Amino acid sequence: MKSAKTLLAEWKGYLMSGISYMIPTVIGGAMIVGIPQLIGMAMGVNDLSKYKNASNIFHILYEINSVGWIGIGLVNLVIAGYVAYAIGDKPALGAGFIGGQLASTINAGFLGALIAGFVAGYVARWCRKIQVSDAWKSAIPLLVVPLLTTGAVALVEGVILSGPLTWINVSLVAWVKGMISNHTNGAIVAIVLGAMIGTDLGGPINKAAWMVGNILFIEGIYGPALITNIAICCIPLGYALVTFIYPRRKFSDEMFMAGRNNLIMGTFGITEGAIPFFLTSPLKLLPVNMIGGALGSVTGVLLGMHSHIPPLGGLPGIITADNKFAYIAGIFVGALFIGLVAPLVANFNISSENEGEDIGEDDIKIEIG
Repeated sequence: MKSAKTLLAEWKGYLMSGISYMIPTVIGGAMIVGIPQLIGMAMGVNDLSKYKNASNIFHILYEINSVGWIGIGLVNLVIAGYVAYAIGDKPALGAGFIGGQLASTINAGFLGALIAGFVAGYVARWCRKIQVSDAWKSAIPLLVVPLLTTGAVALVEGVILSGPLTWINVSLVAWVKGMISNHTNGAIVAIVLGAMIGTDLGGPINKAAWMVGNILFIEGIYGPALITNIAICCIPLGYALVTFIYPRRKFSDEMFMAGRNNLIMGTFGITEGAIPFFLTSPLKLLPVNMIGGALGSVTGVLLGMHSHIPPLGGLPGIITADNKFAYIAGIFVGALFIGLVAPLVANFNISSENEGEDIGEDDIKIEIG
């Protein structure tokens, strides 16, 4: 029987293995999102989506930008698949990918993807114990393992978790909209929305806060969208800042590059850039992210941040903010808090190069005859 410490160390190894595959996906997607945006901004265009059906240079930039967003959208799929692979080897990979995509579909975020990865991995590992006669051995990896691993993911993620996650999302949206309808103090709303953005970095709580901003945005109420935009920016920018504040030796190669990449992620408001850092020590970094998001948002509100036109997301939102100093100060304060505090509570010098060495046989031999 493994001790709790040994088990936690094992799980962390699986997470780091998943992160090592996820980081190139995040970086590739972010670069292809960011570069066309920067080119467009340099040419006076802040919203490439307006050129979706055009036939000019901006349409080309829009198409390239869209490919980048597809890459960002694969984050859950990749991390779930390769966490599953680290646990259960190749037989777990397919079910892990399916579970990761399902997590995106039902707005379960990367936490839902991790659950799917662990379920697929451990079920695949358990399937190694199945003993059958020689005549049926080829059916185990070809039919039985995919059925059991994918079935387990479908049951846990698609049935058991889907309902609670939907309820959480709907309830949180209604709660925050209720606060705004009742004219709750703006600073309180900013603290709540900023903390929600920092909670699960793209999961149901994060999406609920973002959704509130977008619902009210359509109704002509721009304050909540500005609040969430600040928190969305300052969290990944905070993890970019850590690589400038602290010595290089504090970071593994992967984490250092992920941090520098967060300059782009934060610029265009992609909170998923913070996920690799968060997963190194979730319990310690959860309050850091929540406080950072809340600090950034409430700073903007207290300094009088507002907008009379629909605000843009990310740093380009500075253009549409009436009080530009308040918007910038909010992002800076939240990012600085995370940049200073995160490395004090978590170790970012963890390499995943050797995490996968204990994975079992790499190839599956299927004989049909």
